[in-house]
Order: sequence, then structure tokens, then C-alpha cells
Amino acid sequence: MARYELSDNEKSVRASIAANERWARTADRTANGERGQAGLQARFEKQVDPDGTLDPEIRARMAENAKAAHFKRMQLASAKARSRNKRIRDGEEAE
Repeated sequence: MARYELSDNEKSVRASIAANERWARTADRTANGERGQAGLQARFEKQVDPDGTLDPEIRARMAENAKAAHFKRMQLASAKARSRNKRIRDGEEAE
């Protein structure tokens, strides 16, 4: 069976549908966001202090730095991808 590859527009529409369905089931958006942020903080705290031996204040500061580095890496990867995609669109690079 041949596999159908979604276009960028179709992917965007599908993601929008999923997001709207998800938020249609969420009454308290603030609480949901707070849970997400707490989970993200816990992830980075576990990364910098896997044994949980550091002072909580130090661990929190280190986790914030780890989180900042993570998002900067994502920012750099995104910029590289946008640049690469622009070159491909402009015909400067073969896909």
C-alpha cells in the first residue's frame, strides 16, 4: 500500500484540529499550564541533580540554566532549519 505524505498545509490543519479538540476538553487552562511548567522544571532538576542531593535553591538555579541552554539549542536548530528550507525553496540546494 502506498503511503500518502501530508503537505505542510495538511499537517498544519491537522495540528490545529488536534489543538482545538484538546483545548475543548480543558476548562482550566491556567492550571494546565502550571502543571506543564512544573513538569518541565522537574525534568531539568532531575537532569542537573539526578540523586536529589543538592540544596533545592541551587538545584532550581541550575535547572533554570539547563532549561535556558535547552531552549537556545532549539532556537539554533530552528534557525538552521529555516535557513536550509529557504535555500531549498530558492533552488540553491538539492533536497
